Amino acid sequence: MENTPNKIRVSIVEDNHFIRHAIEQVIRQSDSCTINDVFTSGEDAVDKLCQNPPDVVLMDIDLGKVSGISAVKHLKQKCPSIQFMMCTVHDEDDKIFEALAAGASGYVLKDTKPEDLIAAIQELKDGGAPMSGRIARRVVETFQNKETEKSTSTHLECLTSREYELLELLVKGLLYKEIATELHISQETVRKHVYNIYKKLHVNNRVEAYHKFYGN
Repeated sequence: MENTPNKIRVSIVEDNHFIRHAIEQVIRQSDSCTINDVFTSGEDAVDKLCQNPPDVVLMDIDLGKVSGISAVKHLKQKCPSIQFMMCTVHDEDDKIFEALAAGASGYVLKDTKPEDLIAAIQELKDGGAPMSGRIARRVVETFQNKETEKSTSTHLECLTSREYELLELLVKGLLYKEIATELHISQETVRKHVYNIYKKLHVNNRVEAYHKFYGN
């Protein structure tokens, strides 16, 4: 442990010797950061990290018995003042959002340049939420997709039960004549319903209606 005043105290939780050593070197060579503690497993961090709380923790995800995400969830409840940043190879949506939900405020990939890693640590300490470019893009895309789904769901909720029933048959590929027979209504009534459905869903044809229906 290094005791240097006015520097950001950083603890590292990483089970890979070479990666751990590389991160340590980046921290030690920095003018703004200092090593607080180094842990080689999630369970070791859970047991000991809060005994000497750092400002920032760089946390791997794949740590064996206790994952980095589980460790963050436990430690954030125990020591809420500590800022956690995942430092991992994983860029999958589920890992990103599990980590953020567990209490991580930053998420960077292990191929991050040394100067960018130090900048991310500084940003996290200053109250930011640093993320590698690819991670930030995934978060934005997921948010946008959820907004689209929400919008689609709202449109479908605007349909009457009869319109929804007709839409289900329409996207299955049934012809107007077949839909009319199935629902015991005239083809003209089918056409009127289809017109209303297209208008409410903001689509112009059966293909667009299909994508809107199954996209939801």
